Amino acid sequence: MHAAVHLCSKCPQPHNRPWKSTEHLLQRKPQGPCFLYPSPKPLRPWQKREALKIPSGYPLGRREEKQEEEGEKEAEPTCPSIRIHRGDSSSRFVLDGSHLRQAAVDHHGLSFNGSDELVSIFSCWAEISLSALKKLFIPLKVGPSYMDYMRWKFVHRICSSSLQVLATQAMFRAIGIGSSRSLPSAAAFNWVLKDGLGRLSRCIYTARVGTAFDTNLKRVRFSTSVLFSLGVGVEMLTSIFPQYFLLLAAIANIAKSISLAAYIATSSAIHRSFAIADNLGEISAKAQIQTVCFDNLGLMLAAVLNLLCKNYQRRLQTVLPLMIYPFLAAMDLYAISQGLKHVHLQTLTKNRLDIIVKQWIQSGLIPSPAEVSSEEDNTMWRKDNKQWQIRIGCIDTKDPCVEFLQQTMQSLQTNDMYFICLEASKDCLLLCLHRKACTTDILRGMLEACHIRETLSLHRTKAMLGATSVQSKDEPLEIAYPGNTQDSDFESFDTCAKDWFKMVGESRKFAERSIGLLTEEMKKSGWIVKNVLLNSQEQIRFSLEM
Repeated sequence: MHAAVHLCSKCPQPHNRPWKSTEHLLQRKPQGPCFLYPSPKPLRPWQKREALKIPSGYPLGRREEKQEEEGEKEAEPTCPSIRIHRGDSSSRFVLDGSHLRQAAVDHHGLSFNGSDELVSIFSCWAEISLSALKKLFIPLKVGPSYMDYMRWKFVHRICSSSLQVLATQAMFRAIGIGSSRSLPSAAAFNWVLKDGLGRLSRCIYTARVGTAFDTNLKRVRFSTSVLFSLGVGVEMLTSIFPQYFLLLAAIANIAKSISLAAYIATSSAIHRSFAIADNLGEISAKAQIQTVCFDNLGLMLAAVLNLLCKNYQRRLQTVLPLMIYPFLAAMDLYAISQGLKHVHLQTLTKNRLDIIVKQWIQSGLIPSPAEVSSEEDNTMWRKDNKQWQIRIGCIDTKDPCVEFLQQTMQSLQTNDMYFICLEASKDCLLLCLHRKACTTDILRGMLEACHIRETLSLHRTKAMLGATSVQSKDEPLEIAYPGNTQDSDFESFDTCAKDWFKMVGESRKFAERSIGLLTEEMKKSGWIVKNVLLNSQEQIRFSLEM
């Protein structure tokens, strides 16, 4: 078959018109280098043919299978559809003419045929019920540790609610409600008096603690929970010693009021730690729903325990709650401690900043809030005995090394927003902040103090290795560092002071060079660096008077 090519501009263009013949074009001699189109072949008349029938079960090739799938796809109606998502569920709507209609519900492949129909219906309803419960109790966007926290909160609220019901019943029994010899006026007076004392103590406690709710949140929350459990136990004792009802009830109510104040003050910070989409209001609302539902389950548990003790004697009914109390109180406190381990606060405090900067200097990596939270939990109730602790606050006027402190203060300039001093008697570093110091100054000061501590630790380790290699085992180890010299030895003190100020100068250069990188890395790791939370002692500042 000849291939068709373009004609030259001098060659007449052939047009196959149905009313003119093209034979004269074939007989015409060409005038120049041109080619002609081949003569078109006559069209065959259309004939209807029967499609090839393939018997069922005949194995189709890949080409036939593909053609069959394409045919099925073409056979389906191509109506435009839209899928609407509501949380984890979704619905599909199809455009039917001028209206939208909901398409058939897809049950994720569940079959409703044969003997599996009942099981499939049950699975479908179970899935719908779980989805509804999840919408009721769990916010849409929360942190990954929220589910673990809610599980332990479930155990905590059930045990706490049951304890409160048993304690209230014991107090009613102590003031004589339900008996023929009760005095309503005296009972009401005692009840109002113990509530008044509890509220007064609550006001005093919240005014006293203040900033500790932010800086030591987990410690305050757990310690006040222990106080709450002890208060419930004291309330149960009122049924055994009814003559001391007012004293015992007042002590118990003071403990419970303090615990309630700490619970309310720390709840917002805990909820904020789970709010990854700034949905603090939603998380707080879901927390209230959880508390109400879990407390009702605790009421049901307490009612069941009362029914079990109903047939016993009155004396035994008084003792049985005290026998159940240790088990429920232990479960309550254990659930609280485990739940707090899943609370990862992103705010900065002095202790968290110390952990972050120390690890960044040693390894160049910023720990995540979960890692810092785990280390905080390990040292919550254990005193930190590491050397060269960093303290933020004011100058200790009882420090014996006055000359060294005096030289440090004399080296200050008007634009210095902080200074670092060595407290030899406490074996720690003091970071004293200026009255106008901002968050960046606090971060820079902590970075400089941590760098000084690492340098001092390195020098002390080298000195210990060198000293132990030349001294006997019975000789005491003496290490010279700033502040460890006698006041009479001026030459030794001047040498140590020069080394100290040289070390401080190198650490300050390191801090000024690295503060920008540290801040950016902390932001990438999820830390809130716009503010550093300090307690009342750490908020003491200084100002220079020239």
